[in-house]
Amino acid sequence: MTTPAPSAPRWGFVGSGKMASALVRGMIRAGTADPASITVSDPIEAARTSLAVETGTTAAVDNRVVAAASDVLVLAVKPQSMAGVLEELRPAVTPEHLIISIAAGISIATLANGLGTDPRRIVRVMPNTPALLGEGASGYCLGPHARPEDDAVVRSCLDAVGLSFRVAEPLLDAVTGLSGSGPAFAYVIIEALSDGGVRMGLPREISTALAAQTLLGAAKMVLETGLHPGQLKDQVTSPGGTTIAGLHALERAGVRAGLIDAVEAATKRSAELGRG
Repeated sequence: MTTPAPSAPRWGFVGSGKMASALVRGMIRAGTADPASITVSDPIEAARTSLAVETGTTAAVDNRVVAAASDVLVLAVKPQSMAGVLEELRPAVTPEHLIISIAAGISIATLANGLGTDPRRIVRVMPNTPALLGEGASGYCLGPHARPEDDAVVRSCLDAVGLSFRVAEPLLDAVTGLSGSGPAFAYVIIEALSDGGVRMGLPREISTALAAQTLLGAAKMVLETGLHPGQLKDQVTSPGGTTIAGLHALERAGVRAGLIDAVEAATKRSAELGRG
């Protein structure tokens, strides 16, 4: 593991749930942060204590202690808890803190208002659950008072657990609809492919493993070859063969339109939750 430079920021995590745990573990694994530079809190004692013990980080009971011990403060709490957390942190957060929120639907303006009248360096992030395995897909946007160097700090965190892309804040709802909700869509596809294999006589265990590995391999082909998915599809599709017969069945069932509609519906719901 690479030792961070002396100037590396201190990290604080308010909330020690699955996503916070994934980010902490990923940064430590990638050498982005040393365990000694990370402080975590959580209202559930078992959550903060287990994360601290397993990673060598420091656990704190008080969120304000986390703020005082950090340069970068990650707000990893549920959206419905955010207002109370912001009120608690308001006197402890300074204009020098970089605030990263991973709470879905909470706008930069809402975060800024909750932290007081001083300009705040705020970044919104939309990660997804495969970050737990280092295969996350995240979108993020910088607030108006974020500094140019804040981009690199955020990327160092997110790229430690997968891929990240900077987008405009209005597009974070689309990120939520695609990569935030997308794992659930992928699980439905894997389950359906597995069902198809079982219907054709394969044992369930083998069928599910083949389906999951097939999606994993196909995703790697897209990312590592840089080819358009349509090109890769055509490479598998022989004239009059098995694949074109299956593709015809998918088109007849409207699978492509269904997936587009799923992303659209999830995006709209994310926007509704943000307005609420």
